Amino acid sequence: MYRSVFKPGLFKDQLTIVTGGGSGIGRCTAHELAALGATVALVGRDPDKLARVREEIAAVGGVAQAWPCNIRDEAAVQALVAAIVAEHGRIDGLVNNAGGQFPAPLKDISLKGWEAVLQTNLTGGFLMARECLNQAMQARGGAVVNIVADMWGGMPNMGHSGAARAGMVNFTETAAFEWAQYGVRVNAVAPGYVASSGMDAYPPSMKQTIQAFPQTVPLKRFGTEAEISAAIVFLLSEAAAFITGTTLRVDGGRPNVRPGMPMPALRNPSVPFDGFHLAQTPKVLGGD
Repeated sequence: MYRSVFKPGLFKDQLTIVTGGGSGIGRCTAHELAALGATVALVGRDPDKLARVREEIAAVGGVAQAWPCNIRDEAAVQALVAAIVAEHGRIDGLVNNAGGQFPAPLKDISLKGWEAVLQTNLTGGFLMARECLNQAMQARGGAVVNIVADMWGGMPNMGHSGAARAGMVNFTETAAFEWAQYGVRVNAVAPGYVASSGMDAYPPSMKQTIQAFPQTVPLKRFGTEAEISAAIVFLLSEAAAFITGTTLRVDGGRPNVRPGMPMPALRNPSVPFDGFHLAQTPKVLGGD
């Protein structure tokens, strides 16, 4: 089963939504939340992926449900949240994890491509958070965690994603202020280079670039999905009751590297936390 560092039963009797729950960080987070007692609502566009994760969780005694939805569709999001509330009577947590982008310099990004990335990484997260607030959390409180990215200083060749993620950080800070009156906390997690299945979605031309990422990270390695999930779970938990409006970086210190400053040799390697029992190495990094 999932090897979480958090206490058993931490989310007993709670309902948490995880968007993008069919793969990668979302899948891992869903497993950890279920292992800690939550009923997890898996949201995504691919019903087959959601069904597989639901079955994985059920196989180790957890509870999850698959809720296919295009989070860019306002009416679909409204109907989704209404259906979850009708069935469970509550929503305690929302992990806005769904996202995606493609590599391209700004000059080559079409309006359609730009809008698609912003709708997925910014608008969809806003719609999910707004509806969870209006339909459930406004009455009883809750916690929202938005997944952004290491976009500090810009995201060359992914400017559409950088703009969306920066927007989500600002949304997080604004919502934290406006929604505190309802007992709703809103935070974000910014993953760095994480060894996740999402790496295999990029074209073969990026293989060498991806494999070289750890050389730009002070801890000299990729992060694991479980290390991101642990940050998310902490921010959803009662231990973070006085934390709202913050963005927690989980990136091995990559944004702290300065041009012209030599990278110190690593004397004591950082040991990855591998709590996810079903984690697999991406193919681009030599996995099966």
